[in-house]
Amino acid sequence: MTVSTAIARLNAADPDFARHLDHLLSWESVSDDAVNQRVLDIIKAVRERGDAALVEFTQRFDGVQATSINDLILDRARLELALTRITASQREALEKAAERVRSYHERQKQDSWQYTEADGTVLGQKVTPLDRAGLYVPGGKASYPSSVLMNAIPAKVAGVGEVVMVVPTPRGELNELVLAAACIAGVDRVFTVGGAQAVAALAYGTESVPQVDKIVGPGNIYVATAKRHVFGQVGIDMIAGPSEILVVCDGQTDPDWIAMDLFSQAEHDEDAQAILVSPDAEFLDRVAASIDKLMPTLERAEIIEKSINGRGALIHVRDMQQAIEVANRIAPEHLELSVADPQAWLPQIRHAGAIFMGRHTSEALGDYCAGPNHVLPTSGTARFSSPLGVYDFQKRSSIIFCSEQGASELGHTASVLARGESLTAHARSAEYRIRTTAEGN
Repeated sequence: MTVSTAIARLNAADPDFARHLDHLLSWESVSDDAVNQRVLDIIKAVRERGDAALVEFTQRFDGVQATSINDLILDRARLELALTRITASQREALEKAAERVRSYHERQKQDSWQYTEADGTVLGQKVTPLDRAGLYVPGGKASYPSSVLMNAIPAKVAGVGEVVMVVPTPRGELNELVLAAACIAGVDRVFTVGGAQAVAALAYGTESVPQVDKIVGPGNIYVATAKRHVFGQVGIDMIAGPSEILVVCDGQTDPDWIAMDLFSQAEHDEDAQAILVSPDAEFLDRVAASIDKLMPTLERAEIIEKSINGRGALIHVRDMQQAIEVANRIAPEHLELSVADPQAWLPQIRHAGAIFMGRHTSEALGDYCAGPNHVLPTSGTARFSSPLGVYDFQKRSSIIFCSEQGASELGHTASVLARGESLTAHARSAEYRIRTTAEGN
């Protein structure tokens, strides 16, 4: 296979560096009018015709010869069957990964709490899991059993009552690894439906698909657009952009390792982004040589080539301090600190979805089995967003109990503020609870 690499080279000392970096990072997940209208039409059809619309769209878009919704439902027995159809090593890997993901997320569980003030007033927070969560899982060429574990297990750890999975099966092809992962993760129901129609079904419910409280999981532009439209009717995790990796290296890691780390995200799709930042210009040259040497050896070389040439970059910086500044500016989904003492630089990292520490910690370990979630903020949203976790499947309710004395004391404060806002009913409601001097005796 012939590939031609021409990865961009940037220098932080260049007066136009900021402009070039902004151009490199720019990516818009904007649906065109045709996609947007098509999604709206699909959502409307599912809301109006329910199961019948799901069957029709699945026949049309996935080439599945379904005659009724029953043909699109997989029961628990079918998931258990998948466990017997995968290899022993695959099952062992899934179970080990699931165990590590579950163990990590158990530490994220939040508990309810209360405290009592001196006058007997009780304040607190009640933490409650969602009743039902919907998990969208891509089908066909983009089949990711690891994503099933990463989305379903936190929901189960949170205590979600029911996890409903939707997964397209183009031409009726079932992915046994995906189904086995669903079995191990504790998924309760599976519908072999995909696209905007699956999102609509989860958001509004049909005769057979239950309405959920939140939809999580990656998908194509139609899925992302549908998630935007149903947000508010249900919660969503995020609108994810292409995969990203930023490697900060001091120049002492094997350049072949770094090149392959860059490829690990570039192989996802042509829009994925892989960037290396280093103060060692000669090391950047060595990594560029490794890219040219290793890329032709990979099965997805054509995708990697387009990603590397289109959105990849090797960035030369003044020193490690400037490398960290660039990393915070980019706010990457995945950040590798491939340096001698990553712990020393960790306090300065402000924006990253996941941070991989040291030369031996490849991003790929985080994708599958390290334990932390691999559903991460992309496109710079790590500035204000966090990885998917147990907290995404829990709600928090405030608890307020006022003693007679507490209601009287707080009533004075509330009255002043309410009347300052010209909300008389608010004020009088609080004032009714204020004790008079006679009542206090």
